[in-house]
Amino acid sequence: MSRALNRCCQTDGVCRLKRSDPRLLSQFFFADERVTRVVAEINGLDAELDPQQYLVLLNQLHLSQAHLLAVLERIMEECIPTQRHSRDYLVKFPEELLVDNLGNHMLFAAECLLAGTFPEVEEVDRAQLRPQARNLLCSLELVRTVLREQSLSQPNSYPEPVRAVLVQFDRLFAEFELSYVSSLVAVKSPEEIYKQQEIIVLFCETVERALHLGYLTQEMIDGYEPLLMFTIPRLAIISGLLIYPEGPLSLERSPEEMSRVFSPFYNLLKKIRELLRVLSVEELCLLERSLCTAEPEDSSNPDIPPVWGAAVPREDPPAPFGLLEVPRATPPASTCTTQLGPSGTNWQWGPQTPASSPGTGVDATLGAHCSELRSRYSSTKDMLHTLFVCISGVADQLQTNFASDMRSILKTVFKIVASQAEPLEEPSASRE
Repeated sequence: MSRALNRCCQTDGVCRLKRSDPRLLSQFFFADERVTRVVAEINGLDAELDPQQYLVLLNQLHLSQAHLLAVLERIMEECIPTQRHSRDYLVKFPEELLVDNLGNHMLFAAECLLAGTFPEVEEVDRAQLRPQARNLLCSLELVRTVLREQSLSQPNSYPEPVRAVLVQFDRLFAEFELSYVSSLVAVKSPEEIYKQQEIIVLFCETVERALHLGYLTQEMIDGYEPLLMFTIPRLAIISGLLIYPEGPLSLERSPEEMSRVFSPFYNLLKKIRELLRVLSVEELCLLERSLCTAEPEDSSNPDIPPVWGAAVPREDPPAPFGLLEVPRATPPASTCTTQLGPSGTNWQWGPQTPASSPGTGVDATLGAHCSELRSRYSSTKDMLHTLFVCISGVADQLQTNFASDMRSILKTVFKIVASQAEPLEEPSASRE
């Protein structure tokens, strides 16, 4: 039997295929043959009498089906690359669903829906999904039949009937996949996807600024330092509230108009912005450096903030750290001018009157408001510690409450800001 399969000859228009044949249609033939054989073994087995063997065969079926779908995917990429149904909807899915064997899960779900053994889906959704599941499975059977026949007649070509059934299957699969996943989990709307892209841009701008100011190094980014997963969102909160106030963290819009990632923290972000606006440049620098280097505070000892204490010397330090011990009655000037944003842009720091010159002429009302805010704290150090705790709290909760979104955002950010590998020179070009 094996010798017959390993010979390849043409007899009465039927091609005998070899298992070692690299052609995709040949590989599909043997993958399909294995699925058929395992299904026949399962149907002939009494699961109650031999449950162990049933589980073994079931695992073999899943593996063989996954292999069959992988070969089918390669065939579609080779046969109908420009006619594939769009998969742009995948960006709406939670990241944890985007696994390699998602297609196998879809077909298993379709079979369960037809058998009526899928309690996870509501009855209303089941009624809408069953016709799609039936059409998908019928299309898959048609594809298997057509490709088997083609592999035995002309395994080197894909005539139009073959292309047509592949296009139909690809469309039905995509439609079922979107409908089925949407019935189980909340998928992102186009508006939410756009808002997430805005956050990605903000994070990238934040990293660029942090590199420019020396908070981060390119080596840390290229090495995917774990601390950056917390550092980047922390710094991005400051950038979004002060440097890019019209971006995704704009507090001029309502919470409903913000991304769902930041909208739960709307009121806290407003308080953070108020305090950030009264900081001097030196204080802001110290705060940002602490956010870059600090680990989460030890919750078991709330009276002693070890990280903040490590970032700020406890003895009287030289300037600019000495600003931390400035008495609240004489706060540092709140109208500093510095280049905080992209190169070529001067950002005014502290409250300014519309008619005042940069760095001069503080409005009395705004100045009094700044003094009032500072007077709520026993010292500048106390105020900075409050900011540190609030910013860290918001940023760190993003990793907990919106883990999937943050993984997707940071994954994209690292792809953009990491160093790009230089292409290797061709030998002929190097000789010239």
